[in-house]
Amino acid sequence: MLQLRIQGRGGQGAQLAGEVLATAFFQEGKYVQAYSTYGGARRGTPVSTFIRVDDDPVRERCDIEEPDAIICFDPSLLSPALLTGVTAKTVLLVNSVRGPEEFADLGDLRVATIDALTIARGNGLGRIVNSTLLGAFARVVGAPDLDVLVEVIRQVSPRKVDENMKSTRDGYELVRMREGAPR
Repeated sequence: MLQLRIQGRGGQGAQLAGEVLATAFFQEGKYVQAYSTYGGARRGTPVSTFIRVDDDPVRERCDIEEPDAIICFDPSLLSPALLTGVTAKTVLLVNSVRGPEEFADLGDLRVATIDALTIARGNGLGRIVNSTLLGAFARVVGAPDLDVLVEVIRQVSPRKVDENMKSTRDGYELVRMREGAPR
């Protein structure tokens, strides 16, 4: 079972990113459980999305205690609370201009980084980084299939469809993983 946490701030698209990932996995024939929690119903407050994906029905109904991956939309959210339950197999994907090697203070954690903001702006999306982060996630985790993910993004994007699809592909190609950690 793949267990994922997505952490962002209200208005960054973390909840939509979870919905897109869940849909992509479902379209691949997987069983999916997805839910979100909110710190407050306003822009800038912490938002968490949790996803479980498996080949078999997902029966667990508890919090994700040992995530296989964490997507962090904003490096200011990196805290001991966000990293609770991480193991040697956990991949932490951070939206950051910093390289993954600059997160050595996190120990042996497998860290990947992507400058999603620059990519999004370059593709005409402004501060909307979720499609870029989803492409990077697909690369570092190896799922969902990039073409399936891009198709879901095409289907759900309310506007700037081509820009979102390009940002997803750019995220897939430009993500950086700390040396020695499998990609």
